[in-house]
Amino acid sequence: MLLNRKLIVTIGLVSAVIFVSTTSMQQQSKTVDEKKFQNLKVLPKDISEKELHNVMDEWGAALGVRCNFCHSRNEETKKMDWALDGKPEKQMAREMYRMTANINKKYFKAGKDSLGRIMEMGVNCNTCHKGSAHPEVKAAHVARMPRQQGAPATPQPAATPAQ
Repeated sequence: MLLNRKLIVTIGLVSAVIFVSTTSMQQQSKTVDEKKFQNLKVLPKDISEKELHNVMDEWGAALGVRCNFCHSRNEETKKMDWALDGKPEKQMAREMYRMTANINKKYFKAGKDSLGRIMEMGVNCNTCHKGSAHPEVKAAHVARMPRQQGAPATPQPAATPAQ
């Protein structure tokens, strides 16, 4: 009788442990699936959360902006909707990422890391933006020789020597 009681208690405890462990594993797999990022167009689909945040922080610092510059919030939930393509700045950021990747591939022979991101880039967002969301575009400066005081603005034809 005592042996049967111990056996029943042991089986009950083992069953409880198995039930709890499988339930928690299912919840963990759900949170991993929920963590998958949506609407990634230029970054690798399997990018880690840490790496994604690093990229976003780099872009934000290079442009001197915060998340809401490219991302918009869901008006129903009043929370940021990272996957939403509601702002043109987000599409422009994607195009600029492709542009820098192409420049680096063509001119700097930049390779890709294990995640498929360009590594050791020659140019990046900060190369032009330097903390400004809309960097000033300056025309190329043409160097000119300084004029002497009183000299004509346009060159005069040279006098031919008298013969």
